[in-house]
Amino acid sequence: MASQGGNNGENHHGPMEQFDINPLVKLNVNGYDISYTNSALFMTLAIVCTLGFFLFTTYKRSIVPNRAQAIGELIFEFVANMVKENVGQKGMKYFPFIFTLFLFILFGNVLGLLPYSFTFTSHIIVNAALAVFIFVAVTIIGFAAHGLGYLRLFCPNGTPLLVAIVLVPIEIMSYFIRPVSLSLRLFANMLAGHVLLKVLAGFVISLGVFGLVPFIAISAVTLLEIMVALIQAYVFALLSTIYLNDAINLH
Repeated sequence: MASQGGNNGENHHGPMEQFDINPLVKLNVNGYDISYTNSALFMTLAIVCTLGFFLFTTYKRSIVPNRAQAIGELIFEFVANMVKENVGQKGMKYFPFIFTLFLFILFGNVLGLLPYSFTFTSHIIVNAALAVFIFVAVTIIGFAAHGLGYLRLFCPNGTPLLVAIVLVPIEIMSYFIRPVSLSLRLFANMLAGHVLLKVLAGFVISLGVFGLVPFIAISAVTLLEIMVALIQAYVFALLSTIYLNDAINLH
């Protein structure tokens, strides 16, 4: 989407236009707009990349791993160790979900750094849907494992009454704010970084030959954004395992 700028008829793209959701295939069912959008396209690409990663790194398995297999095993062990350290052996049955979640968010973040791409993790509704799903799933797992004893999470045994009066509301509020903090963290980091990149890119174009400084800044910020993409995927998966630990081990 472009807007007409100035009297010279040049098209200028604002830093926020990169977050516009645009329909690629318009679909309307009983008055509901279910169009296939650019956001849906890059979610699909993230899923394809996740599946492709699995297939590529395990296509030619051997005792002595090749480079692709070594990278796959490294990431596999990284996430597996994260689950074991934060949840314990009981949490390993949920490892496939955590591993897939990590890769899905990672590819969503990284694909968004490509020119003319779309970063679906910069939209809070996408992150909120993932966060709410995790919140509901963890809550169900907690009650399934401990019954009403899961409520001890808000007030451990032996807590004095006066302390409990203050502690329980705080713990309940903290518990229900989890999906909000989980989704906002990813949204804010992706949004801020991409806006900064777009602003710096505008300086490069407008300054012409004097745009070397903002170009160097873009290169540095891009490297930083790659690091942020990795860290935010890790943080999202890590917090999910911590919430899972509360449900399984009541810690």
